[in-house]
Amino acid sequence: MAMPTPRSDHWAAADLDHIPEDGLRYEVLNGQLVVNAAPKPRHQWLIKWLMRALDDVLPPGYVVLEGVGVLIGDDEPIPDLMVATGPIDWDDRGVPVEQVKLVVEVVSKSTTLQDRMVKPVLYAAAGIPNYWRVEINPFKGQLPDEKLPILFAHALGADDTYERTHRVAAGDTATLRSPFEFTVDPASLMP
Repeated sequence: MAMPTPRSDHWAAADLDHIPEDGLRYEVLNGQLVVNAAPKPRHQWLIKWLMRALDDVLPPGYVVLEGVGVLIGDDEPIPDLMVATGPIDWDDRGVPVEQVKLVVEVVSKSTTLQDRMVKPVLYAAAGIPNYWRVEINPFKGQLPDEKLPILFAHALGADDTYERTHRVAAGDTATLRSPFEFTVDPASLMP
């Protein structure tokens, strides 16, 4: 199979419509095509249980979606989960950034740089109010007594960058209050 090419000098979200389905995950970040391998079962299991937990507490008018792109100009990053407000165009290729209230990234070895560095900057610059990152593998900066997974919750600050509001390790419980109240122990999200 030939490598796909953009229709101009940079990639745009609309170019993704012309890539054949091949089991890989394609997204556009800062005009570049990013290709990721299929995630591992642990990654998907956590997403499944986090999605269920969020569904149980969503206020009316909110929806949680898995693996759907956020439309930010020509870019289309795909968070592992997003919470958006409606109305949602169920046949569109993604959700306009103005409707997105929370994005969640579960860090895997192949997405570490994007999930920790690139995507938070892009999400913050686009005005998404909340960003959560979940670490499921040992990482530099993990405290000696912290058990995985660890949830890092961030809220958009006055200078359009994210400020950490919570660091919650497995076995600890915290109540997050933005974009809605959500009480979580990350241990409950893993087998």
